[in-house]
Amino acid sequence: MTRAPVRRLTAALLALVLVATGCAKRTSTTPPGVLNVGQISNSIAFFPLYVAEQKRYFEQEGVRLGDRPRLGTGAKVAAALKSGGIDVGAGVLTDALNLRRIDDGTRLVGDLVDRYYVDVIVSPDFPGAPASAPLDDRIRALRGKKIGITGPGSGTEALITYLFQRVGMRSDRDAELVNLGAKATSAIGALKTGRVDALSFFQPIAQQAKAAGAGSLYISPVRGDIPGFQNTTHGVVFTTQRLIDKKRKEIAAFQRALARAQRDIHDHPEEIPALLAGYLKGTDPKALAELPPIIQREIPPQIGFTRASFDSAIQFHRSTGLVKRLPTYEEVVPPNLRISANS
Repeated sequence: MTRAPVRRLTAALLALVLVATGCAKRTSTTPPGVLNVGQISNSIAFFPLYVAEQKRYFEQEGVRLGDRPRLGTGAKVAAALKSGGIDVGAGVLTDALNLRRIDDGTRLVGDLVDRYYVDVIVSPDFPGAPASAPLDDRIRALRGKKIGITGPGSGTEALITYLFQRVGMRSDRDAELVNLGAKATSAIGALKTGRVDALSFFQPIAQQAKAAGAGSLYISPVRGDIPGFQNTTHGVVFTTQRLIDKKRKEIAAFQRALARAQRDIHDHPEEIPALLAGYLKGTDPKALAELPPIIQREIPPQIGFTRASFDSAIQFHRSTGLVKRLPTYEEVVPPNLRISANS
């Protein structure tokens, strides 16, 4: 069960891991022209990377991707980046902000998703308020429940913290948060067997759970369930200024390839189903069929960051208290990625 002392200990251990790995090896070990790119999992946020790989955009732009590990949690992505195990990390903004606590040189490389793409999913026999009930009633229905998350300090935990604060509850006191890792099979299995009553998980878990008859969508920021929380920087690619200085050409090529992939998602929607089937192998076709319009809504057509979307995310982190030292837009968004709201 997650409790305040445990949460503080987890945060301290995360910082210790980052510091320890940072002391071990601080620069890239990949040869010129190569980038090792790690990501949390095969969630929707990282679909543009897959598109760019399948279409050979990275090679066309002048960079080769080396190791492509799926590391399971954002904390592991940040630690691998700090240690030099990877050159670029794909995670959520929370991961970049946590890394910046010990490395002021942390920089954003691209905006993958500018919607908060974590959903709350409940089991078919969930005893609380129905999905049609007002938001606050649905939040209160989660009191005392076992809620599966990917891990401590994650965006999945952050959503529960944010929702509970809205109705005067605390996630470290009024629910039991169960760490499940990032594997879809583990999350859906936990919901189906009753190990947890609900999930706070990245897409496409909601669609997969529905197709498996294991659960249904209960609260969704992307759907507009949370007023004022529609546009917010979430899925990101990040690195450090030290790495950018060492591999400036490779990072620029990576960004060009990623930008092409994200434009394709909007310009060629007819290609999305086949690409998704390859990216999410083994996913039920019924779940896959729901995803194309969701992906187009969440993944921006460009890789830059608007100040409004970034500031919304910073306010979210401030209110949840997950990250104590919060940077300004100018401190982590490089000049070439700063875009106006109407661009």
